[in-house]
Amino acid sequence: MVSQHIDTVDALMAHYVAGSLPEPVRVLVECHLEMKSDNRSLVWDLECLAGEALENIELAAIDGRDGRLSKIFASAAPLPAPAFMSSGVFPASLRRFVGFDADGVPWKTKLPGFKEYSIDADGFEFSLMWIRPGRSLPAHTHKGMELTLVLDGAFSDGRARFGPGDISVADETVDHRPVAEKDRPCIALSVLDAPIKLTGSFRQMLGDLIG
Repeated sequence: MVSQHIDTVDALMAHYVAGSLPEPVRVLVECHLEMKSDNRSLVWDLECLAGEALENIELAAIDGRDGRLSKIFASAAPLPAPAFMSSGVFPASLRRFVGFDADGVPWKTKLPGFKEYSIDADGFEFSLMWIRPGRSLPAHTHKGMELTLVLDGAFSDGRARFGPGDISVADETVDHRPVAEKDRPCIALSVLDAPIKLTGSFRQMLGDLIG
């Protein structure tokens, strides 16, 4: 995930504009942009800068230009659905990627009060999580990069509060214990490029098992 370059949400947006994100991460970013308008202007500005840079590149001749263009236009895929439009609980980008909405998630219970649906996507762990109101997840750090997008509800982890549309960026420098807020379940999307590492005490881990 070129994790050494992605330590902030702004850096994530820059990689998105550059087209350098793996598909699971790109889907997470597109969901974020559908849900919140905050970073749409940043993405627009970065795209304009990239366009200006391309316009300033010296033109070079392309062998067989007309034939290549004909092949590209002949194989063009249908245009995707308009961005930032969603008619379901999940953002449209997420529904297209997983093939269902919130009411169709094949949840599996992992711990009392914690359910998950996880798939392997291009070498990344792409997971949907349902966390009971007030439930704490086990304390952990990371062997790589963890990106978490809140879809509904909210959680706090000692660093900040993350609500709908917010992205949490965590790596090996972060040791946290996410806690869902008490008023409603927290539903989130997580993308991992390496396993997590549990860090809680034995007593804490026992409490997590009991729920």
